[in-house]
Amino acid sequence: MKILYTNFHHGSGGGHFTYINGLARAMAARHEVSIASPAGSQLHAMAEADPALHAFAIDFSNNFKRLWPARRALAKILRDERFDIVHVNGSPDHRLVMLAMAGMGRQRPRVVYTKHNNLPISGLGASIRARFATDRTLCICTDSRRLLEASPYANAGLSDVALGIDTDYFSPADARQIAEARTALLPGLAPDTLVLGSNAGTSEYKGWLDLLQAISLLPFEQRNRLHVVLAGRPPRDDLLQRVDALGLRPQLTLTGLLADVRPVLRAIDVGFVLSHREMASFACREMMAMGKPVIVSEVGGLPELIEPGLHGWRVPPHAPEQIAAVLKEVLADPASIAVRGAAARERCVTNYSMETVVARMESVYAALLEER
Repeated sequence: MKILYTNFHHGSGGGHFTYINGLARAMAARHEVSIASPAGSQLHAMAEADPALHAFAIDFSNNFKRLWPARRALAKILRDERFDIVHVNGSPDHRLVMLAMAGMGRQRPRVVYTKHNNLPISGLGASIRARFATDRTLCICTDSRRLLEASPYANAGLSDVALGIDTDYFSPADARQIAEARTALLPGLAPDTLVLGSNAGTSEYKGWLDLLQAISLLPFEQRNRLHVVLAGRPPRDDLLQRVDALGLRPQLTLTGLLADVRPVLRAIDVGFVLSHREMASFACREMMAMGKPVIVSEVGGLPELIEPGLHGWRVPPHAPEQIAAVLKEVLADPASIAVRGAAARERCVTNYSMETVVARMESVYAALLEER
């Protein structure tokens, strides 16, 4: 198959980058894969550097003056390359693909759409894209399917394909690696300290302040046995002031942005993704794949990742009291961490490995081509 992945982000692209990067690299082992994204974006740089991929610089802009030159450029690529599948990942690139396909008739590629966020779907534009430029719509979790079933995409061939990660790259560390990672990240930390960590980001809606609020509710002896590690951009000053008000700044380590989060994930005991809104989470899967049990909020696609008592813990969003209860449970039974971590790893390998997800994605693409 000839496959084109599109993405509109000019910068890093966040979860979009992770999603397309993983899929494109895995698919390129058996198919001819191209990526269309803005020049200068992280995705375009990755595609240009990988000899297994073809890179096209396209500006998926909302600006009217830039829209039409981009449409002409993309239309020429579609005519010249004759892709079987174009896999779009947002409204701007979906719209431009629709405009670029105008006049191609039966020669146009089949279009697959993945919705990555939990924003409501409405408006004439969405209805037009769903009707005229969508042959299959992917649901990345149960909450995603619920949202799409109530949208114009309900009749655009909904298929369930979860997010996938490289479970060989994200794999459990041995005792030596864990000790080295913790010493490097947290020198001088008391050996019996429970390290809670997350690579889900530092925005306020990610819920990490709920965790610190929960720690502040614990008795002093328990509170003192906990340390929190956050990977991501430095939080806003006002958020750090709230940490100071809780008296917990000494128990918080901020790593900044990391090219490789694995050393940090090796150093932690328990992961957390306590988002107030979240469609799905690569970060949670990465922690699970590395053998870490995870505390998640019951939001979006997070609850279906974790079975309570087996792979980690589930709590309502905005619920420091319930988080505090979980922390007390973990502190009282630290031996359960390794057991739940092993189960989390097994669940991730079984359900969310790239091999599993790519096989499902290939079947979606193949079924589309058989329908022609």
